[in-house]
Amino acid sequence: MEKMKVDGYDAVIIGGGLSGLMASIWLTTKGRHVAVVSKGDPMCCLSTGCIDVLGHTDSPLKDIRKLPSSHPYRMIGQDTIKEALAFFKEVMEGIGLHYTGDPSRNAEILTPVGTPKTTCLVPSTMRIMSNLEDEYLHVVSFKGLKDFYPSYIISRNKNANFSIFDMGVYNTMGLAHAFEEKAFLGRFIRRIRELEISDARIAVPAVLGLRSPERIMEEIRLETEKDIFEIPTLPPSIPGLRLFRGLKQALLEKGGQIYWGKEIASVEKTGNKVEAITLAGEGKPTRVHGKTFLLSTGSFISGGLYATRESKAYETVFDLPVYMPDKRHKWFNDDFFKTGHPIERAGILVRESFRPKDNDIDNLFVSGSILAFSEIMKYQCGHGLAISTGVAAAKQMDGFLK
Repeated sequence: MEKMKVDGYDAVIIGGGLSGLMASIWLTTKGRHVAVVSKGDPMCCLSTGCIDVLGHTDSPLKDIRKLPSSHPYRMIGQDTIKEALAFFKEVMEGIGLHYTGDPSRNAEILTPVGTPKTTCLVPSTMRIMSNLEDEYLHVVSFKGLKDFYPSYIISRNKNANFSIFDMGVYNTMGLAHAFEEKAFLGRFIRRIRELEISDARIAVPAVLGLRSPERIMEEIRLETEKDIFEIPTLPPSIPGLRLFRGLKQALLEKGGQIYWGKEIASVEKTGNKVEAITLAGEGKPTRVHGKTFLLSTGSFISGGLYATRESKAYETVFDLPVYMPDKRHKWFNDDFFKTGHPIERAGILVRESFRPKDNDIDNLFVSGSILAFSEIMKYQCGHGLAISTGVAAAKQMDGFLK
């Protein structure tokens, strides 16, 4: 029988989404030896790459005080949220992916169907737009691309026009890889030069490379003397992949370890502490020992929570108690857009230390959308909450380790 491999860390992060990755990166800046364990790519890969802090308001940071006292943002506070978002921008800048915007005020960007989307922090390749209907735009799309709708965009803007290029590539991932090639980029630049565009800005689907979109965009601007920007497509989203891969890169560069595509086979506890998790996989199993653990596996969609028809919900790694809203008969309604769906309140209840309530484990912490009362769809706060709670929980873990 093969001997089990044993790895030891100061902090073991379970979940490779935005919250887990931000927590792990923050801990590495404090000199902690960190590992991330994830069974697959996270939900942020499907996102626009923008950071929603709090929707339905012009002043997200200020209006956090208006949220219910049970919301995780209220436990963190404005100062920590602001600090966490500034740290996020710093991390992204360090890997060459700059973000614009400020948590004190929201902004609008165009969607692939021409409607405005309220958000807060925006990749620099996109454009914050103030008067969407008055912008002079020339939308360039690609033949066969099904995740982007230039006709919808120009139908909502009287000053917009569009062109369709046949570049021989017909999906977002293929186009993003192609734009990293010098020959393909040169062909695209020549096509742009051939367009008779005067003062209109050029809008393209967000496919200008996976690794270096800012360099590619700057080359297009220099060669064409045109102002160009990206509009996000429907999922799968290239900016979401840039965000995810960028954070993974940042963690590895700072000395973090990643166990990707790994299922947790068992959890080992001693007294009131988690000692280790064992990872399933081909060959000999790996025992990952940690002094602290962070549960950041997401909610139902990500597999962090599981629900039965009998209104029972389970946390899938440590079997922690899960808060579930009662009165299941009220879960059915014609319109949940304004009130939010009650199931969004389900999750893990935590103390101010981000340790789970109703549990005696001392070295286990929780962050992200698995937290009870997050209601990320209702409040449009998904990525902002992931970043903020990830950093806040990481601070608590660092304090525990001292």
